[in-house]
Amino acid sequence: MLHFKATHDFKAQQGEVAMIANLVDPSYAVEVSSPVPYVGLPKATIRFPMGEVTLEEREEEEVPRTLSVNGILKGPILKGVCAAHYTDEELKLRYLYEDGAMSFIPSISLPSNALLFAFKRRFSPSDKLSYWYNLDSNYWSAVYKHTYDKDFRFKAGYDSEVRLGWASLWVGDEHGKVKTAPMKMKVQFMLQDQLLLMSNTLVNCQKLRQFGY
Repeated sequence: MLHFKATHDFKAQQGEVAMIANLVDPSYAVEVSSPVPYVGLPKATIRFPMGEVTLEEREEEEVPRTLSVNGILKGPILKGVCAAHYTDEELKLRYLYEDGAMSFIPSISLPSNALLFAFKRRFSPSDKLSYWYNLDSNYWSAVYKHTYDKDFRFKAGYDSEVRLGWASLWVGDEHGKVKTAPMKMKVQFMLQDQLLLMSNTLVNCQKLRQFGY
């Protein structure tokens, strides 16, 4: 099946036209699109059940036009889902394992070898803990969430990179609109770890004195 679509932004005076071809299996498709006004080669995207691959021409300052390849591939592995994202010459590998109460998500970026993982644990329908750790920088963050009912939520967390702890209280539907949640209100408290900042300042002052500054 072959069909076309077009979009146009009158304010920005830009748009896009696309041609999409679906094969016998609806999960397979080829899409070719081009911006309006026309600039460079059209973008081609191939979709299949396990992901998609996109070919497009890019132009950067002081760099000639080059053909860029981006894509995503995912599939089940070891009772979880493994995904590979390739974009801008960087490959990100991500694995997700989850059951009814726990999620474990390690990931690595190549060629930088940046490794991090996320851990989420639901202790009850109203209590949830999320934890992130970056092995490359040793920074970590944690968030605890407690839901009393639909319109009352409490969150607290800490981010080691900025040395900041915070807590917030929601009254009303957190994601609702004003019409559906007229009593929506958020109260948030933040506390930065000033002791660590003061200790770093003292160490720097001692170093300066050693060198006679």
